[in-house]
Amino acid sequence: FVFGVAADADVGSEPLEVVIPEVLDPQYGLYIWPSSVVLAQYVWFYKNTVKGKTILEIGAGASLPGIVVAKCGGRVILSDCAEFQNCLDNCRQSCQINNLEDVPVIGLTWGQISPDLVQLPQIDIILGSDVFYEPEDFEDILTTIFYLMQKNPHALFWTTYQERSANWSIEALLYKWNLKCIHIPLETFSADEEHLAGSTLPGSHTVHMMVITLKTNITSVT
Repeated sequence: FVFGVAADADVGSEPLEVVIPEVLDPQYGLYIWPSSVVLAQYVWFYKNTVKGKTILEIGAGASLPGIVVAKCGGRVILSDCAEFQNCLDNCRQSCQINNLEDVPVIGLTWGQISPDLVQLPQIDIILGSDVFYEPEDFEDILTTIFYLMQKNPHALFWTTYQERSANWSIEALLYKWNLKCIHIPLETFSADEEHLAGSTLPGSHTVHMMVITLKTNITSVT
C-alpha cells in the first residue's frame, strides 16, 4: 500500500509505503478489508493530526490503519480479541515487517473490563475498521468505546464500515450509551475512489466513515 501518490496529494509530502502480511484464513483479522484501506486513507489525510497523539486500534487484525499512524508519528497501541492469538501475532508481524519496534500489542475483548483495558494510558483517538460486522457484537463494541470515553472524554472514535444491509443501524445503541456520530463524506479525504493507496481496494464496495464521541464533545472531526 502506497499513500500520497494521488494527483491531489500534498505538495512536498513524501509517499508512505506500508507492507501488510495477509493470510487467507476464515479468521476475519488476517487479511485487509475494504474498510481498512479507507480508514488508513483517513489517517494519512489527517497525518498532522495523529502526529504525537496516543491512538488505540481495536479489532486491529492486519493493522493497516494503526501501522499508518505509527509511520505518521503517532503513538499507536494495537489490540484484538484476547482469544484470537493468531490475530495478535499478525499485529506483531505487521509491526516487524514495517520496522516498527516497541509498538504495544494487547488482547482486548469487546464488552469485557480486563486489566489491559483498565491500564491503558490516556487515549486521544480510537480506530476501528469494519468492527461493526456481526450485529451481536455491536453493543459490546460500544460498551468498550463508552468505557474508554468516560476515561478520555475528548477522545474520538474514527471508524469505517462496509454497507452490507439496509437494516444495519447503531443509532439506538449510540443513544443508549450517550454517544453521537457524524458521517464523513469520502470525497473530503480523497477516498471516493475504487483504488486507494495503489491497491485494488475498496473496489466497488460501499464504505462509510464515521466519527463517534460522547454526545457533548463533538467539536471537530479531527
